Amino acid sequence: MKLIIDQLSKTYPNGVKALNNLSLEMGEGMYGLLGPNGAGKSSLMRTIATLQSADSGSIMLDDLNILKQNNELKKLLGYLPQEFGVYPKISALQLLDHYALLKGILDKKERKESVTRLLETVNLFEHRKKHVHTFSGGMKQRFGIAIALLGDPKLIIVDEPTAGLDPAERVKFNNLLSDISENKIVILSTHIVDDINDLCNDMGIINNGQLVLKGHPENLLNEIEGKIWTKKIEKSEFEEVSKNHQVIYSHLNSGKPLVHVFDEEDPGDGFKQTKPGLEDVYFTALNY
Repeated sequence: MKLIIDQLSKTYPNGVKALNNLSLEMGEGMYGLLGPNGAGKSSLMRTIATLQSADSGSIMLDDLNILKQNNELKKLLGYLPQEFGVYPKISALQLLDHYALLKGILDKKERKESVTRLLETVNLFEHRKKHVHTFSGGMKQRFGIAIALLGDPKLIIVDEPTAGLDPAERVKFNNLLSDISENKIVILSTHIVDDINDLCNDMGIINNGQLVLKGHPENLLNEIEGKIWTKKIEKSEFEEVSKNHQVIYSHLNSGKPLVHVFDEEDPGDGFKQTKPGLEDVYFTALNY
């Protein structure tokens, strides 16, 4: 199964061009989408899920024209947005059963079996009688995945799923995502680079509504091997270092800026070569 997006564009009424002739292709497994806030990731997710129209371009899921056959897509799609509302004073069991009805699972026995299986899959069966609005952030996200998995979808979209989760909840959620990605196309839109590194066999970086880089994470790392250099500096030195070197990003290390620069050769000035990470791939793509 393949998802092919071809020259997709979307401009909002306020003039913001969210998607600008964006094209990319995804196969089975987990595809990671990285990009800064406002880059177009959520706009792309919402367009694929047919929650908004496109101005031009096409999206094909094998032979299915998503933009023209949105009712057919709904049978194949699971979607977990950044935030989803829950009804107060209703249990996880009742709410998931309700969503199963909305998904078209009308047979009572089939619906019960599906709801039970999914609650077990996301490790919430023991909490099935608790009100969902009392769940922790990680539990709510896992419940959202249960909703997204109703009807055994072939395409699953998860938009910024680990934002706000504590480290333990994030690990549990990522393990769950990894388990469900076999034989499905799972699109993971995030700004957390480590999530892409841990989970995805393919990735793309979006900025200003365009795809600026794509490939297998390991291959993208290999492309900048030997070209990333670091140096710990004083905060007062940052402006001068930025004038003399191609700084891609910096972060604090023991209270001082650790500067990463991109250079084909040894930049001198006390910089040391370092093994690149996906953060270096990401910031190099955005800066150059």
